[in-house]
Amino acid sequence: MVTTLGSSRRKTAAGAAIVVAALLSTAACGGGGSSSKGGSAPGFNAANSKVANASTKKGGELKFVGTQDADSWDPQRGYYGFMWDYARYYTRTLITYKPGPGKESETLVPDIATGLADVSADKKTYTYHLKDGVKWEDGKPVTSKDVKYGIERIWAQDVISGGPVYLKDVLDPKGDYKGPYKDTSADKLGLSAIETPDDKTIVFKLPAPNVDFQQMLAMPSGSPVRQDKDTQSKYGLKPFSLGPYKWESYSPNKSMVLVRNDQWDPKTDNVRKALPDKISLTLLSSADEMDSRLINGDYDVDLNGTGLSPAGRTKALQQHKGNVDNPDTGYIRYAVFPQTVAPFDNEHCRKAVIYAADHKSLQTARGGPQAGGDIATNMLPPIISGSDPKYDPYGVTANDGAPNIAKAKEELAACGHADGFSTTIAVRNNKQVEVATAQSMQAALAKVNIKVDIDQYDGSQTTGIIGNPEVVKKKNYGIIIMGWGPDFASGQGFLLPLVDSKYILPNGNNNYSMLKDPAIDQLFDQAIAAGTPEEAAGLYKQINQKVSEHAVYLPFVFEKNVKWRSSRLTNVYTTTNNNGFYDYASLGVEK
Repeated sequence: MVTTLGSSRRKTAAGAAIVVAALLSTAACGGGGSSSKGGSAPGFNAANSKVANASTKKGGELKFVGTQDADSWDPQRGYYGFMWDYARYYTRTLITYKPGPGKESETLVPDIATGLADVSADKKTYTYHLKDGVKWEDGKPVTSKDVKYGIERIWAQDVISGGPVYLKDVLDPKGDYKGPYKDTSADKLGLSAIETPDDKTIVFKLPAPNVDFQQMLAMPSGSPVRQDKDTQSKYGLKPFSLGPYKWESYSPNKSMVLVRNDQWDPKTDNVRKALPDKISLTLLSSADEMDSRLINGDYDVDLNGTGLSPAGRTKALQQHKGNVDNPDTGYIRYAVFPQTVAPFDNEHCRKAVIYAADHKSLQTARGGPQAGGDIATNMLPPIISGSDPKYDPYGVTANDGAPNIAKAKEELAACGHADGFSTTIAVRNNKQVEVATAQSMQAALAKVNIKVDIDQYDGSQTTGIIGNPEVVKKKNYGIIIMGWGPDFASGQGFLLPLVDSKYILPNGNNNYSMLKDPAIDQLFDQAIAAGTPEEAAGLYKQINQKVSEHAVYLPFVFEKNVKWRSSRLTNVYTTTNNNGFYDYASLGVEK
């Protein structure tokens, strides 16, 4: 999943991180506290995978604040995690995720469909039937053709690029369909892999089985769009609503207001609570101002969900710790070694860096155990089936994450660089926490004579710089610092773009290590075609172990962040299906 502000707001010097970590350790023992407005808060971590201030009370205005607008509010274009969460106010899908805290949120349930799919014996045909009474904001009923058309928009990457393309890759792997805007066929039947025999029935015919297909349909990219309301590249400025709220106003990078959609029938929707009468969003340019105004009670929740900045964390934990939650985000922050850049074409040189790194220092640079996360032991986050945080092939948690200098020197000798070598670490210039982690690595590697330069490249140009293997090689980027979160909770939704050789691209590449292992690729094919998620999980466990054996990644932390919730918020809880975000569609407010 695309990370937005990521941790750039956590401009954490190592010393400050230690102070904040200590504050969090103290806060973990307590509750209480309150924001400046709104009365008493339920306590530290009260909404972390459990419900705080449970309520069915309707009314009031839910006030979001953020420092970054969505990449797009168009359901087929948006890829930011907060956009996926917020989009449930105005979009609906055939199936979606169950409302509920923690792992409850990973269960798929019907949304506008009457049930989960009727799946054929060969696992290639999925049939859904639509509920009665589901209407667009103008009162017209949603049809199977609306669902099909919305999904077909994913193919129009030249017009509405940016969102996930899983459905495109699964339904049309050869790329034969050209999308609804270029469909020149006489009958205009569109994508042949989706059939709509009547207005209430939709049938998906997959060329090959995919065990995660229904999870892909639950993304916003699976949302219906009515063709007569499609404004193409401008659709994200005012999507046509199928959910409990519709758009009243929107000023990009400034503000948004949603109001109740009177055509939404709660009897057709067991997912969305629709408690507030109004939902507002204010976008500010300063993270510190945002945190200050959250703590003051001017707003209820941070839209972007990236956690409080250091100054805000300190104040919140000292004075209002009852308003703070500390969830796992599902992200891993890591360093990756491109094998096309010498000497990282030698696995022993890669292992030397893993052993020489000070994993405790890296955790501190990220913000400490709570603001940064647990020291990561491998490349499969705990929320993914098949993961095992105790799998620690390089012993990075031994001695509290201290470097293993002896092993590092052994590996340097084995790779022919007993006296060390030089390399460059690439970090985004708008991610100060990445700079801090690079500096941690620089200091630790110097102790085994690995000389490191740090190159801060333009973070807005990530796709064309570290996403371009030729540029990576030309700039001698032997180490790249990045992070990744799951699009959905399976190995396919997390590891596939990072390590499958089919995903090595000339531009926009995410397989930065350039890993090409036929055994890993074959295991992915088997996992994707598996009969059950449990069978797939066992295969993803094997893939994770093989990735660790290649030593192409140095994971830093299984990320956590420090989130603020106002004392006015009701029915608030974090979810694992959306990387530790609060379930926005369930939130209410005390008037």
